[in-house]
Amino acid sequence: DLTRSILEWHMETARALPWRGEADPYRVYVSEIMLQQTRTQVAARYYAPFLAAFPTVEALAAAPEDEVYKRWEGLGYYARARNLMAAARMVARDMGGRFPDTREGLLKLPGAGEYVSAAVASIAFGRRELALDGNGVRVLSRIRGEERDITVPAVRRKLAAWGETLLPPEGAGDFNQALMGMG
Repeated sequence: DLTRSILEWHMETARALPWRGEADPYRVYVSEIMLQQTRTQVAARYYAPFLAAFPTVEALAAAPEDEVYKRWEGLGYYARARNLMAAARMVARDMGGRFPDTREGLLKLPGAGEYVSAAVASIAFGRRELALDGNGVRVLSRIRGEERDITVPAVRRKLAAWGETLLPPEGAGDFNQALMGMG
């Protein structure tokens, strides 16, 4: 019931975002990297122009660094842009232009931590992975009535384990986006 309620809430209230409904792993990956430590409204302004300049992983892999940095101006945290370029080069050169389709495979890409890997695996590939960032942890802690400090690793692990039980058999990407939206 809780899972269904979260998904229904998301279907009724989800914001229109340029990456919403996107299933191409490159585009999902770009959005997730842009959203790291950046407000959603800011990332939304940069997403389409960035993809217009670099429409494929091969285009980004071949792009001069200064051109990528120019398109990244205003998003800050340039290590994300460096990691995005390194990941694009790895995918284009070593993986035939195809992103890994599992969380474990995605974790091997520069800049892809647990959250980004699970988000891309669930959204782009339909994998049943829980993508739990700080916002999602706060949402789950409030629903669960968790009173302990959510920054304590044992508490986070407990919330993550519970969150995994809430994942629907199909549509984990929608569930993850619902948690992000609630957060």
